[in-house]
Amino acid sequence: MQFIDNLNLDHRSLELSGAVFPLETVPLFGLPVANLSMENAVAWLAGRIEHDVRTRVAFINAHCVNVAARSAAYRSALNEADIILPDGSGIALAARLRGVSLRANLNGTDLVPLLCQELADQGRSVFLLGGREGVADAAAAALRLAIPELRIAGSRDGYFEADEEDAVIAEINATDAGLVLVAMGVPLQETWLHRVAPKLNATMTMGVGGLFDFLSGRIPRAGQTLRGMGLEWTYRLYQEPARMWRRYIVGNPAFVGRAVIDAAPAMLNGLDLMLKRLIDVIGAGVGLLLAAPLFLIVAIAIRATTPGSALLKQTRVGQNGKTFALYKFRSMYIDAEARRAELEKLNQHGADGVTFKLRRDPRVTPVGRLLRKSSIDELPQLWNILIGDMSLVGPRPPLPAEVAKYRPEERRRLAAKPGLTCLWQVSGRADLPFARQVALDIEYLTRRNVFLDILILLRTIPAVLLARGAY
Repeated sequence: MQFIDNLNLDHRSLELSGAVFPLETVPLFGLPVANLSMENAVAWLAGRIEHDVRTRVAFINAHCVNVAARSAAYRSALNEADIILPDGSGIALAARLRGVSLRANLNGTDLVPLLCQELADQGRSVFLLGGREGVADAAAAALRLAIPELRIAGSRDGYFEADEEDAVIAEINATDAGLVLVAMGVPLQETWLHRVAPKLNATMTMGVGGLFDFLSGRIPRAGQTLRGMGLEWTYRLYQEPARMWRRYIVGNPAFVGRAVIDAAPAMLNGLDLMLKRLIDVIGAGVGLLLAAPLFLIVAIAIRATTPGSALLKQTRVGQNGKTFALYKFRSMYIDAEARRAELEKLNQHGADGVTFKLRRDPRVTPVGRLLRKSSIDELPQLWNILIGDMSLVGPRPPLPAEVAKYRPEERRRLAAKPGLTCLWQVSGRADLPFARQVALDIEYLTRRNVFLDILILLRTIPAVLLARGAY
């Protein structure tokens, strides 16, 4: 099931040789978690280094979520990272509960060697900081063996006193490292980098947890089968039960509970959307059956009084900017579009520069005026609702020419399926200025649920009978 509003396009895009690598994110546990393929993630990170864009990278897994729930400092460090990469099956599960499939498990053990290859190609170097004595050196040696052309700027363990911190920073800055890998464990590595990254000259800093242990061979990694099944954690538990039992035996159930709570609004929204679609199908289907005799009468009346087809097919803009063919009864003379230019100066909504409405539009036929007053001209859109282009309730579908004039905030009204009726339709219709229509559409999208839809449908009945703003 795919829910709306789960994916966000971050503004931290990077233009590389004419190509744009957008940072697409999924909101998980209140954090913007990257949703990229491994290839694109490496390209995004390498591009930031190549263009000297200072970047702090964090990873998030189930354990991280549990720690963040009880550590405000760690959560602040994650919030202010430039990118948060999903690590492990737990984060993938949390995303699936929201109806989103993550493109890749962007764990550091798989990603860092690929990024280091890019660094080698750029002629940049890497500094390894953290782990027990000798572990960072062994990890550096393993990287050098795997990527002979990679320059290792330096390495040292992570066991130093607070009064040695300045000396450690000076040691790193004395090198030309483009990337500093910090393996101090969660939450220390993120909170430390959050505090000292501005003092480091390196373009990119990254908290990598137990990466050095894996690279050095001090702790063997689970086989590909377990990793593919998302059960690498069971191998870690087997290797270090005394250290890891609390993280996994206690932590995993706690994480699942947090994931369910975090996803609950999206899950409820998904159920709400299913119910909304069910109401749409039943309502449109019954409406088309009951209105069939009326459709025949209207079609005869249009054809008998003016030349041209009784049914009008227009291109409109629907959800997320996708266009579709909207159907309605023709209420204007067939030369209406050709005559529009001469009437622009009379536009009732001329001030907004987007919509075009005339209270007494000379292009509207006598039959069309009656159809508009009664809103019968819109009834063929029941077919659009039945096939899924529209909904009974939602922002009215605009013309492409109108959308082309939208400001960024006005494009928010395209976030849902367009509707046959909407909040501003029952609040004054065309009498309302465009800015007010947009505000009411955004209010609807913010508050939207089935009960609000039913209320708007009920309010539509007197709105149609009173015909306020219908012209």
